[in-house]
Amino acid sequence: MATKVAIYARVSTTNHGQDVGLQTRELRQFAEARAWAVAGEYVDAGVSGAKDSRPELNRMMADAHKRRFDVVCVWRFDRFARSVSHLLRALETFKALGIDFVSYSEQMDTSTPAGKMVFTVLGAVAELERSLIVERVRAGLRNARVKGKRLGRPRVSVDTARITALRSKGLSWAKIGEELGLGEGTVRRSAQASARNPSKAAPVNL
Repeated sequence: MATKVAIYARVSTTNHGQDVGLQTRELRQFAEARAWAVAGEYVDAGVSGAKDSRPELNRMMADAHKRRFDVVCVWRFDRFARSVSHLLRALETFKALGIDFVSYSEQMDTSTPAGKMVFTVLGAVAELERSLIVERVRAGLRNARVKGKRLGRPRVSVDTARITALRSKGLSWAKIGEELGLGEGTVRRSAQASARNPSKAAPVNL
């Protein structure tokens, strides 16, 4: 039984000389040379690679879970994935489903030892990328604290006595919030905090 291959191609624009036909033509020829049967072609034309959701890519991933093909073949990494981490997640999904992945231009094939090595390297790069992002965020927070910046949502002192008075008149939480220029949730939380500690008006997160 012939190996079934899914071809995926993408161009960002359709009016600046980019031709998705170049990709599909070369991928079909590649599949033919390997005696693979093309189970489906998935083409996103005029779709940015930065988009999280692409109609044809989504359809291909859905068909992958239905095991409608054995191999996914793309013209180049950047035609398929928007980042190293996105590529790795897709490759992990294909691996779990028993589907191989081939990038025609980079000559990567996860069914080969060399392809498996590239997959491992990509995993290490993605992990490094995640670690660097976390460290940049932490460094930014440390820098903000050193400069005396208050982090998190602003806190305000709410006139809980006024809230109690308005509430005793039968006003709803929403009406009280409207009267004081506060959100309904803020009014509720402030009233609850005041009930727990009536001696002081507690600051409340907006």
